[in-house]
Amino acid sequence: MSEMRTAIGLMSGTSMDGIDVALVRTDGLAQVERGPFLSVPYDAGFRARLKAGLVDARTIEDRSQRPGDLVLLERDLTLLHAVAVRTFLHVNGLSAAEIDVIGFHGQTVLHRPDAGLTVQLGDGPLLAAETGIDVVYDMRANDMVHGGQGAPLVPAYHQALAAGQGQTDARPLAFVNIGGISNLTFVGDGDPVAYDSGPGNMLIDQWVELHTGQAFDEGGRLAAGGVVDEALAARYLRHPFFTANIRRSLDRGDFVVPAKHEIGLADGARTLAHVAAASILSAARHLPAQPKTWIVGGGGRLNGTIMADLRALAAEKGAQVLAAEDAGFNGDAMEAEAWAYLAVRSLDGLPLTFPGTTGVSEPVSGGVLARTSSLGKAGYHSPD
Repeated sequence: MSEMRTAIGLMSGTSMDGIDVALVRTDGLAQVERGPFLSVPYDAGFRARLKAGLVDARTIEDRSQRPGDLVLLERDLTLLHAVAVRTFLHVNGLSAAEIDVIGFHGQTVLHRPDAGLTVQLGDGPLLAAETGIDVVYDMRANDMVHGGQGAPLVPAYHQALAAGQGQTDARPLAFVNIGGISNLTFVGDGDPVAYDSGPGNMLIDQWVELHTGQAFDEGGRLAAGGVVDEALAARYLRHPFFTANIRRSLDRGDFVVPAKHEIGLADGARTLAHVAAASILSAARHLPAQPKTWIVGGGGRLNGTIMADLRALAAEKGAQVLAAEDAGFNGDAMEAEAWAYLAVRSLDGLPLTFPGTTGVSEPVSGGVLARTSSLGKAGYHSPD
């Protein structure tokens, strides 16, 4: 029987809106006890630095390179994560000594799976030193070394959550995370099947910010006042990502927003919301079977327009769509919880990714372990 550990997961996603912090107690297998959650937003100035970092990262050819402002940005990002951990511990009356490990995602600034290159900013040893807690970080790289796409990594956690769901009549289940990029996980018999399904909030967020300066379309209200431009939607859904039979993971740069004057604000938001929903159902054609139930997490579940489209499209296939909360989960916390869960699996050398999730050659573990006792020395932790 595997040991139960208490882990904190840290996620800073493609929306670059802040740090999600979640606590999980788990054996890294099917036992999962979900704890408190905290979201710590970035201020506008730091978000602007992260966006500039994406430009600096374009010239990276080796994942150790940190051109431009990326050295300082990585340090500051890590220190902000340390503050988030300390705040989380204080708010919840916890001490560092009660936490066995932190799962640290960092901030993805470059992801080129076809080139076997992925870069997440985040200094694990610095975070361990600042918090006094062991840290598992850089969890995508080992998958790519073994021929995987480096994403998605959350499916192992989805499978554990599904194991705790007693609703056998609702299966097969599919979990969808609508973050900046959407990904889905099919849970049936055996290892999970998962892949990125298309742009989630990313295009809508960029479109709204371009026109209004606001970071996102709150509740999908702007989109609700528009109409779908069928020609523009079709243009997105004809993208080679959707028409290809080979699944691959996505980067922020794979899709771009329409030109500013190509379409009105509300109609653009409405069209991009439709694309976010339609792309999920389009991607489902690659699954072993059509899901009976879709469980939706991530910020996109709060966009009423995306969810209405997703429910309508799923109903055409006889399926129901549930927000994570309606299935007993926390849709904001799920990705951060996954990073806590994956950190525990990494400590035990258990697989983080599978051939059916990332295309890796065989199930592999991964992550770099930064121990507080080693004062910053770290090395790959992989199964024996």
